[in-house]
Amino acid sequence: MRAGTPPVVPPLVEIRALRVEIDGRAIVDGVDVRVLPGKVTALVGASGSGKTTTGLALLDEYPPDAQVTGEVRRTGDGPVGYIPQHPAAVLNPARRVGALLHDIARRQVRHLPRTERRTAARALVLRALSDAQLPDAEALLRRHPHQLSGGQQQRVVLAQALLLGARVIVADEPTTGQDALTKSRVVEQLAAVAARGIAIVLLSHDLDVVRALADEVLVLRAGRVVESGPMERLWTAPRHEWTRRLLDEQRADRQGGAAVTAGSPGQPILQIRDLTAVHDRRTPVLHAPHLALHPGECLAVVGRSGSGKTTLARCLAGLHRDHDGEILLDGTPLPRSLRHRGRAQLAAVQYVFQDARAAFDEHRPVLDQVARTAVRLRGADERAATDEAAATLDRLGLSTDLARRRPGELSGGELQRAALARALLARPRVLICDEVTSGLDTVTRRGILDVLAGLTGLTGSEVSAGEREELSLVLITHDLDTARLAHRIAVLDAGELVEQGAARRILTEPRHPFTISLMETTERLEAGTRR
Repeated sequence: MRAGTPPVVPPLVEIRALRVEIDGRAIVDGVDVRVLPGKVTALVGASGSGKTTTGLALLDEYPPDAQVTGEVRRTGDGPVGYIPQHPAAVLNPARRVGALLHDIARRQVRHLPRTERRTAARALVLRALSDAQLPDAEALLRRHPHQLSGGQQQRVVLAQALLLGARVIVADEPTTGQDALTKSRVVEQLAAVAARGIAIVLLSHDLDVVRALADEVLVLRAGRVVESGPMERLWTAPRHEWTRRLLDEQRADRQGGAAVTAGSPGQPILQIRDLTAVHDRRTPVLHAPHLALHPGECLAVVGRSGSGKTTLARCLAGLHRDHDGEILLDGTPLPRSLRHRGRAQLAAVQYVFQDARAAFDEHRPVLDQVARTAVRLRGADERAATDEAAATLDRLGLSTDLARRRPGELSGGELQRAALARALLARPRVLICDEVTSGLDTVTRRGILDVLAGLTGLTGSEVSAGEREELSLVLITHDLDTARLAHRIAVLDAGELVEQGAARRILTEPRHPFTISLMETTERLEAGTRR
């Protein structure tokens, strides 16, 4: 080796010519990936491009009945850790966090004398929680997974991987559904893990996070790598048309703004009065003295993970009944539980969940489940409902061929679009969207936002003026680019409604300290601050 030449570092894991085929359709085709110690390798691309299938191949996991060719070679010691997009799915809901982590830690100290094992196991758990940047470990260890925010659940899964001695960690959309402050902490957390020599494979739609973290980026489309290289080169001089389109759509989001500064005058369609929600019948989690939504208006609700955004949405939809105060539709109080709401009330207020996969029956075709909404809530004929469902899905970018498959054969982004279509088939007056764009690439996200903007009358639309007047939108989001769609913004922090007003004013002249901090952190992420 010549003097001054850096040594060649062997990869911990290497994928060569990977092809994964299901029913004759290649979902990954000829992909090569080299995963180096202490480096962050990012896979980006549209929903269904093959990112998650490639990431799971590092764990030797593939879809059922898949035909696999190519090679996945490991040269490093230790298991490959995996942080899924929805971490609650891999945490046992019946066991406290402390029990979950101590089970793993005890296996790591079996070689020690019995009298030393308990103390050593506890020390390993506390160190793993610290490395995963989870403060207040004592309180957290006593909680069950459902008592944690999504960001906390994610860091618990990371702590599990660190306890197992993982040298490679696959992080699947780790910032999905996270506000800018939490997102910034995730970036710091993964950068700190990489600084310890652990390889990170980042699967993400979030180009700001990719820019801040990644050393190497692979851009996938339809299962193939269309471009790869250092992040800064791709950001400043993309070579492939698809990469340029992903970046252009993100920049278009930045240039967008609220089209209207005030909602329709007159009687609100939906009102909140003195709403106080609790968990476990005693723990306050949300307090909103007053909030109103007018016909044709879009209200964005923003705040950090665990601030009460989803609890607010679930109260409106009748999914969280443990609350005081009133929720009024056209001036009439709505029953707290959806079980006590009539068919017209159920159709009037529709909810699109963040975790779309959990909202579908895995055994039935997606098209049938979407069409069923029109049959149940509007009394539509089954054939007419199926035709309407297919047309709505097509408008949202989901072909009839895909819609006829079962949920397990669709990507998370594709299922999110199906969930939106299902809610629209009820012809609601209020549509509650809980992070519906958080799992989508920039191109698909822009398409969904354009549809939502058209439905609420913020832009030109294919729908009738009557539909635009009737449909109002509550947009639960961590993403301020998405919040720019709204007429008005409400800001939650630690369960309190701390600020609300016209979107343009909130975005340019925030008044509350938390809102100011949120805007400043967003600006730093958009600037692509690197570790």
